[in-house]
This record gives sequence, C-alpha cells and structure tokens, in this order.
Amino acid sequence: MRRVQIISPLRADTPADRRANVAYAQAALLDCLTRGEAPFAPHLLYPAVLDDSDPVQRAQGMEAGMEWMTAVDAVVVYTDRGVSDGMADEIRHAERLSVPVERRVLAGLARTSPVCSHGVGRAYPCLLCDTATNATLELPVVTVEVP
Repeated sequence: MRRVQIISPLRADTPADRRANVAYAQAALLDCLTRGEAPFAPHLLYPAVLDDSDPVQRAQGMEAGMEWMTAVDAVVVYTDRGVSDGMADEIRHAERLSVPVERRVLAGLARTSPVCSHGVGRAYPCLLCDTATNATLELPVVTVEVP
C-alpha cells in the first residue's frame, strides 16, 4: 500500500464548521482507503490530546504531523473546503522535503453540501449514524483521569 498523509482543514470559526471539517477529513480517509492507500491524518489524531486553540500545543501538533512527512510516499491535499494557512504551511514543508503533493476533491462535500446531524456529507457513511434508519448508535464513553 502506498503511504499518504492527508492535509485538509480542521480549525474553524464555529463548532459546526469544525465538525464539518472533521467529517470532511474522515471522508478523505475513506477516499484514500478506497484507492488502496494507507492514509495518515495527523490533524485528526493530535487534537484529541492537544488543545488546538493553544498556540504552543497547536504548533507542537503541527510539527509532529510534519515530521511524519519523511515517512510517506505522498501528501494528499483535499481542497473542497479551501486551503487554510496551516495547510499551506504543510504543503510548503512537503515541497521542501521533495515529497510529492497531490491535490484532490471530494465531490459533494464542499461547504454547501447536505450533512447528517454529525456533519458527515450524505455521500459518505457516518460512523455515528445508521444511514438506513438515521438512528444514532450507542458508543462507549471513555473517561481518562490525569493525575
């Protein structure tokens, strides 16, 4: 499998736009998998443990994600929702490393496309919805206490 790193927007002005950006990145993951690729999306991983609104932690996550670019065969940039400043930084970094940069679109997932209640474009399955019945699936809640 070809290893690819996904670049797509994450940061947003509203919680709804943030959810839509996460859903878009998840759809990009699915797109890569259907192409037979092994995708990595650091912007879906690191914000789970770092505060994206804290400039120091955001920079740490961005740096960690860019470090992985040396291990991929290509960087794939999904552009339906635009190219943010952070994405532009990542693209420039990949170009400095001579990592191939591919631009892709996911038809139907631009800012105006219809989405489910979780922000996933209807053209793709939502991991939280049962698309046949539109019922919400029960997912376990894990609480981590930090000493």
